[in-house]
Order: sequence, then C-alpha cells, then structure tokens
Amino acid sequence: MIAAQLLARFPNGMSSLAILLHVEQTTGSYGAAGIVLAAASIGQAVAGPVTSRWMGAWGMRRVLTLTLVVCVLSVLGLALLPLNLPGYMALALLAGLSTPPVQSAVRTIYPKLVNSGQLTPLFSLDASLQEIIWIVAPVVITLVSTQVGTVQGLLLVAIILVIGGSWFILSPEVGRVRIPRSRRAFGRVVLKPPVMLATVIGFLLIGACAAVEVGVVATFGHGGLEAGLVLAVFSVGSLIGGLAFGHIPIGPWAMARRLLIVTVGLALTMVMLNVYWIGGTLLVAGLGVAPALAVLFAITTASVKFSDTAEAFGWAGTGQLIGAAAGSAVAGILIDLNGPNGAYLAATLFSLVGLVVSIAAVRAFPDLRGRDPSPHPDTEPVQAITS
Repeated sequence: MIAAQLLARFPNGMSSLAILLHVEQTTGSYGAAGIVLAAASIGQAVAGPVTSRWMGAWGMRRVLTLTLVVCVLSVLGLALLPLNLPGYMALALLAGLSTPPVQSAVRTIYPKLVNSGQLTPLFSLDASLQEIIWIVAPVVITLVSTQVGTVQGLLLVAIILVIGGSWFILSPEVGRVRIPRSRRAFGRVVLKPPVMLATVIGFLLIGACAAVEVGVVATFGHGGLEAGLVLAVFSVGSLIGGLAFGHIPIGPWAMARRLLIVTVGLALTMVMLNVYWIGGTLLVAGLGVAPALAVLFAITTASVKFSDTAEAFGWAGTGQLIGAAAGSAVAGILIDLNGPNGAYLAATLFSLVGLVVSIAAVRAFPDLRGRDPSPHPDTEPVQAITS
C-alpha cells in the first residue's frame, strides 16, 4: 500500500517542473510559465476537498479512476498539442482539478489496515517516505526535460501517472474500504478545531519549506550542484526525523516541540550563507518536518468520523498547497529586498507563527497518548433502557 501510493503520488514532485520547463521553452517566457503553473496549483487547491468528498458518495475506485483518466489526458494535451497561453492555462487548470486524491484516500485507508497502536508510527513512516518523492522526482524530471526534451518530460509524468495510479486503484485495500457518505454539509468538517489546526499549521509548515527552496536556489543558483544537494539534505533530515521519532506518543505539546526544532534550525540558516552551514542547519530543521506532519495526520484522523476523513485530509492538502504558494511568494519579495537571507527569514517567520499557534491552541490538540487515534465510527451503539 505504501509503495503503491508513493508511486501514484510521484508525479506530484515532477509535474510542476515539467510544466514550467515545457511552457518556458515553447513560449520563451518564464512569466507565461509561471502563470500556467499558477493555474495548475489553483486547480489542485480547489479540487482537494471536493474530489476527496466525492469518494464517500461514489466510491474510491470510481473517483480515482475518473480523475486519473482526465489528468492523464490533460498532461498529454499539454505535451502534444500546439497551444497558446490561454490553452496552456486551461489544460493546466484541468490537470490540477483532476489530480487524483491519492493522499486523502490512503490516509483514510490506513486506520483500517493496522491496529490503533500502529497507526501513529504508520503516519510517521508515511510522512518520512514521502520525502523520497521530493528528493528523487525533481532530479529525474529536470534530467529528462533538459537532456532529452520537455515533451518527453511531460510524457514521463503521464506514464508514471498511469502506472502508479493503476497500481494504487487496483490494490485490494482500495476495493475493500468503503467510505460512508458524509451527513455533514460540505466544508463543515474544517470547522472542527483539530482539523482547522491541521489546515492552518500545514499551511505555515509547508510555507516555510517552500521559502527554504526559494532561498536555496537564490543562494546557490539554478545551475549549481550545491542547491540540489542542500535541498536533498533538508529532505534527508525529515526522513531521519520521521523514522527516529515516529514511535513517540502524541500529546497536546507534540506539535510545539517538533515545530521548535524546525524553527531553531531555520533561524540558524541566517548566520552565514556557506553551503556546509546551510546544509547542516537545514538537516537540523528537517528533523522536525516529518514528525510534525505525522502529528497533523494523526490529529485529523482522531478527531473526525470515518465518513469525514477524506474531506478533512482534502482541506489539509489545500492548506498546504496555498502555503507553498504563499511561502514562495513572500520569500521572493524578501529576496528582492534583502538578498537570499530574506527567504530564510520568511521560512523562519512561517515556522515561528506555526509554533506560536501550536502553543496558543494547545488545549485544542487531542491527547493521543494511550488512546485509539482511529476515526470515530459513523454509527454509535444505542443504550437500551431495561426494566
């Protein structure tokens, strides 16, 4: 299940760069490429909660299959059709809207695969292993798109979408787990305090990570090997943190402790812009990223009914997508004002606000120590009155 969902989500780490490089090459404009990429991101952000909720109404396999087919056709259209800028934007928006909700699906399935004591470590393992996507995928797509061609890069995205998506959809677990139709109005689940916290803190944490990426590129340049290596070290730190700390029970202060590690590591990046210093401080910051994400997944699952889990994860994913866009934008503005250090300042501030929120709202975090973190059942036993 883990391997299938990782391959199904692997194109998430490839598609943005593939679209950016292809549109820039065909139009000769980075501005046009950025607009097209923004359309894809908007589509993903809007679709997340919607397609996730559909899985409860229509079934996971139907929704995943429909979105996979539309997404693959959209990517093929971007690669093969002679398009102008509005055409690229329309197809990119459609590709974003039809991104298969694999992340929501698999995190809804996990509680049905393991017992309650294994669920939190499983979320941590999942958060750690997803770093493989962000370590390997950008390298692969950049190599293919620059050395072979941007059309071939988009075709590779489509091929992996088909292979990974089909493997996940055909997994027996996807067929066995049935999400009940939610009785809540659309969007109500995000108003639950733990889900709102997961969405807001996810926005801030991923915003910090996005600002780091912009800062590293601004520090070491697009063409240098250092940028890729430093970002890989950041992801490796997250992988190590998730594997090392995944077994620790989650209490109300778990998020604050993990974000403190991230914030301290990011703050230290501003001391000097040396490749070894930046790499070392980002390794430290990375140690808290996957464990913090594991807390977000666990509190979301433990605070909602099973029928609402997919939509809840959809909202959390939308928060993270918006955070990535906001972090990149703020970092870019501060780089123009203050050089590369501005991006690390932006990353530190995003993480610091997340830390403050997690401390201020500590009472809203569920205490999962010694408690079953599985979703609430949709049917409750009725107590009979006996005489």
